[in-house]
Amino acid sequence: MARENYNELIAFIAVARECSFTKAAAHLGITQSALSHTVKALEKRLGIRLLTRTTRNVSLTEAGERLLTRISPKFEEIDTEISLLSELRDKPAGTIRISASDHAIDTCLWPKLEPILRQYPDIKLELCVDYGFTDIVERRFDAGVRFGEAISNDMIAIRIGRDLSMAAVATPEYFANHPKPVVPHDLLEHSCINLRLPTYGGLYAWEFENGERQINVNVEGQLIFNSVQQILQASLAGYGVAFLPEDIFTPYLESGRLVRVLQDWCPPFSGYHLYFPNRMRSSSAFDVIVNALKAS
Repeated sequence: MARENYNELIAFIAVARECSFTKAAAHLGITQSALSHTVKALEKRLGIRLLTRTTRNVSLTEAGERLLTRISPKFEEIDTEISLLSELRDKPAGTIRISASDHAIDTCLWPKLEPILRQYPDIKLELCVDYGFTDIVERRFDAGVRFGEAISNDMIAIRIGRDLSMAAVATPEYFANHPKPVVPHDLLEHSCINLRLPTYGGLYAWEFENGERQINVNVEGQLIFNSVQQILQASLAGYGVAFLPEDIFTPYLESGRLVRVLQDWCPPFSGYHLYFPNRMRSSSAFDVIVNALKAS
């Protein structure tokens, strides 16, 4: 039997299940006369009667009963497989690459995305630690994370974190031997723990503001790192003044292991934002990630 005539079998199954040409035609969305013609064509092609028609009802012949029993499950399997393919098409899957600092990963990305990965095991996530202004398009990242004011206008930006404040800190023992800085430029007389920005190779200039003035200070010190955690550990070990988002230091400030200075020069600023090109084609996996990060 030619494959193009499978529609005749589908028509027969509909009539056999409904025991009515009228109901089957409505189910298939065709006219009753067209359905009757299709079934008659199938019977003629097979050379055997499949249905017994009366003015009141339609019943299966022995051949019709046998054909329905044999082929109906096959078409159900086909429908099931097609349905499964549709689910696979719409199922969030694929690799999402995001560029961010380790602080952003630890505080904004991972806490919100870790449960999502359990819920969607077909989503693969690559989080790349980056302190520079990486071109996410050139490096083929799906998105990046930066502070709100550092995002260019040609990007879509979605807030994913609360406002932050920077904090300058050192141990009580360090300040016992060094006077506490009163203004940012006093830091030039201190040993400070520097952060190197890998993209440009330079050192991060500490940024301060008191509502009237903005001051950037290029500090000096014995140690330079390109990771937040190493800076934290060095500050706890008494190697000098560190300058990082205040939430990194909060437990140590509360316990008295670290002391904060220059707080009046560290106002809140716009927190982390997820950004990506406005021309980016979205995917179900990317939508899952974005929606999870937008959640409060």
